[in-house]
Amino acid sequence: MQIKFCGAAREVTGSCHLITLDDGYKILLDCGLYQGRNDDMKNFNEKFLFNPAEIDCLILSHAHIDHTGRVPKLVKDGYKGRIYATHATRSLCAIMLTDSAYIQEKDAEWYNKKRRKGNEPARVPLYESKHVKPTMDRFVGLHYRGWTQIKEGVELQFRDAGHILGSASVVLRIKQKDGNYKTIGFTGDIGRPNRPILRDPQPMVECDHIICESTYGDRLHELPPNEIERFLNIIQHTCVHKKGKLLIPAFSVGRTQEIVYMLDQLETAGKLPRIPVFVDSPLAVNATTVFGSHPECYDSDLHEYLLTDDNPFGFSDLQYVRKAEKSKSLNHLDGPAIIISASGMMNAGRSKHHLRNTIGNGKNTIFIVGYCAPNTPGGKLRDGAEGLKLFGEYHEVKAQVVIMDSFSAHGDYKEMIDFLDGQQQNCQSIHLVHGTIDRMETFSGHLKEAGFNKVHVPKLGESIDV
Repeated sequence: MQIKFCGAAREVTGSCHLITLDDGYKILLDCGLYQGRNDDMKNFNEKFLFNPAEIDCLILSHAHIDHTGRVPKLVKDGYKGRIYATHATRSLCAIMLTDSAYIQEKDAEWYNKKRRKGNEPARVPLYESKHVKPTMDRFVGLHYRGWTQIKEGVELQFRDAGHILGSASVVLRIKQKDGNYKTIGFTGDIGRPNRPILRDPQPMVECDHIICESTYGDRLHELPPNEIERFLNIIQHTCVHKKGKLLIPAFSVGRTQEIVYMLDQLETAGKLPRIPVFVDSPLAVNATTVFGSHPECYDSDLHEYLLTDDNPFGFSDLQYVRKAEKSKSLNHLDGPAIIISASGMMNAGRSKHHLRNTIGNGKNTIFIVGYCAPNTPGGKLRDGAEGLKLFGEYHEVKAQVVIMDSFSAHGDYKEMIDFLDGQQQNCQSIHLVHGTIDRMETFSGHLKEAGFNKVHVPKLGESIDV
């Protein structure tokens, strides 16, 4: 049996791992889009490290685009098999892949208008909206914890990873020629215990070999108990005392709903100042509807909260913004406001436009609540940039920049090790993906201290026998 690391190898995006069984059957774990500006990865999204027509089965850990964003291209390029995911992941992919196709069509249209002047070749989208439906037709929704036979001698189990709605770890139980079983585990993205909305991550069954994420393998997050009070203090400081705007760049799926739910709790408790709150992202609006359709993923606290508030994602001062005209009008808004907008890294979408209109005013605050890839505007702000070039113009950073990683949907190194606890005795090897090389190396040390003897940091395109 062989594992080939076809994405998110020493990178934080583009998750994609290929397992080839002894009989030649090929299972792909995730098929994500690379999001970033590393020159070495410039052509990653256009070219697969395998022939899509030869893949027999695709399994998705969750709906984030860095884990699913190339699936329509996979189908377009010849993939004919089933796509296994949880029910909520399937629902989210229907809207997220449609959104991804639309963005790629618009990006290609914009670039091609510019390139015509220089007689350069036209840019072609990875896929278009018409490719999404045939992709969704291949989805098979599965429940957590049940075992599903995907071929004779191979069973699949999803367990709740607590990362976003529908996220899952993946375990493959594979029958060997001698009648014994070998288990391959893929953590997907490991969530965090005691987070709002979702259940805590559930441990995988014992595995012989594990592919493990390492996004925050070098750090510990801020403890949650102070989180909502600190959030309230930031709102009061920016919107009440300075009369400024609070810009919260947030991913449309997961982070946005968590922030809205916390604001809803503050409003229900009578603590939230009477200021307008805008969720400015059509995808976030659609995703919030999907959240409301999958209460099977909620934790017990949210189920209890629903007894007193039947809409945890809506309150009187909250407005969901779909239309571009309304989004543009927020740039001329007088007085304080909270604007929650995608993308979370501020490298595209409406949040990049809001950043341009927020960054130069000392009254305002840019509130970064999650990971941002290096060389994105968010990554540069996290690193203390004094100015940014946005839409061809340089902008000095005068707004306050506040970073709060406790909002992260990724576990820190201790939470990831807690998730893996109990695997040490039988795990023969653990392979780190979905992280930068420095964080992987640090996390490798933590894992060895925790009793994992063989920790491997694969390179892109590397194959290993297990």
